[in-house]
Amino acid sequence: MTVLGILLLLVAIALYIVPKFMPLRTESQQVSNGYGGTKTLPAHPKFLTNWTGKKSLFLGIIGVVVMLSTSAFFYARPGHQYYIVYPSGQVSCEYNQGWKMVMPFSRIQEWESFTDIKVVGDGESTEGIEGPILGGIPIRFIDKVVGTVKLSVRMQLPQDDESFKQIVREFRHPKNLITNTLIPTVKEQVINTGYMFTAEDYVSGDASNFRATLDEQLKSGGYAVDKIEHVDTIASLIQKEGQREIKEIQTRYEVNKRISKKTGLPIRIAHDITKNNIIVSQVIVDQVVLEDKFRKKLEDSRDISAQKSIELQKIETAKAAQQRIVAEGERDKAAEKVEQELAQVKALIAIETSLKKEETNKQLSKIKVETAELDAKALKVKKDAEAYANRKLVQAGLTPQERAEWEYKTRVDMMKALSGENGITLPTTVFQGESGGKSGQTGMLESILGAKILSGELGTTK
Repeated sequence: MTVLGILLLLVAIALYIVPKFMPLRTESQQVSNGYGGTKTLPAHPKFLTNWTGKKSLFLGIIGVVVMLSTSAFFYARPGHQYYIVYPSGQVSCEYNQGWKMVMPFSRIQEWESFTDIKVVGDGESTEGIEGPILGGIPIRFIDKVVGTVKLSVRMQLPQDDESFKQIVREFRHPKNLITNTLIPTVKEQVINTGYMFTAEDYVSGDASNFRATLDEQLKSGGYAVDKIEHVDTIASLIQKEGQREIKEIQTRYEVNKRISKKTGLPIRIAHDITKNNIIVSQVIVDQVVLEDKFRKKLEDSRDISAQKSIELQKIETAKAAQQRIVAEGERDKAAEKVEQELAQVKALIAIETSLKKEETNKQLSKIKVETAELDAKALKVKKDAEAYANRKLVQAGLTPQERAEWEYKTRVDMMKALSGENGITLPTTVFQGESGGKSGQTGMLESILGAKILSGELGTTK
């Protein structure tokens, strides 16, 4: 549009000047050809012959308007920001989209607000990527394992005038900023982050910490760290003779962030992204491709671990079978023990029952003996009472009939007493003093025995 305006202005000037220096013919005209003859000059076009100074002025004004309208207005596209230099040398910045009005003939420089830096492979499209990195970013972990990092980072230019003007003045073109600052800084922070981790830790679950640390270092500056290497020597078992041999050497690494004594926060090292107030809005670590040797080592470790797991499972299965056998044996032993204990209990119950029965019989016998003794004592008391009564009767005097009964009973009791277990043995031959005594008189022996019975010296039994 600016070129069109300039062309219209030049045409207007030409149409205004030409008629003044070259008269225009409204009709054809005969003129001498210089050789004694004549020639005919055609008439000029009507728009030239009818052209006036007012028309030239109007056309010139249109050209100026077209030219000025192009340089005085521009459309701010979404996702872009603009650095505007006026003809007077003043500078302004524009961040919002839409039609904007500026001073004519101002110089407007367009910058993309967001810049994408991404690792792309061979043959992969780079359309829409301002900072492509071919292949990947080489990395070396603290345990000396190398690899390649594939990532994508999105950055945003600062939205304050001072920072944006400083970037434009320093780098002059977006390509210079991306090529000379953003891509090298991203590579540098990726390499520094690799020095803070071991490959073993990365594949063992520290991938998220790796990405978070890289994100923090890109946004807020790199960490100042101290790296310590520990070498642990594992010797063989103690030997009776000779020197112990080194069985294994293990190396482990420790990375500690330096802490500021004033603030108590980790010490940061600023880089070009933070110095220029560029905002890192997104960091994505797509993949870390480790070297073939380490991957082979991981595969071997995986196979060993899998085999170890299988062997451990076999051991656990064998232990379970052993425990099952032991449990079954304990169960059978417990059952046998219970049966034997039941038999013992039955035998003990039978013995106890027998003992209790014997004890009961013994108690019964004792009771019978005591009962017999009591009966005997009662009988003795009764006999003693009867004997006492008889003595009283004798002393009181008895009738012949009562005396005969008493003598009969006395003889019967005497015979019972003599015939008992504790009785005495009488002589088989009895001598009497007189052969012809009276029938109512007793012999000497009978008199002695009767006296003893009456006196209670000789007991009686039933």
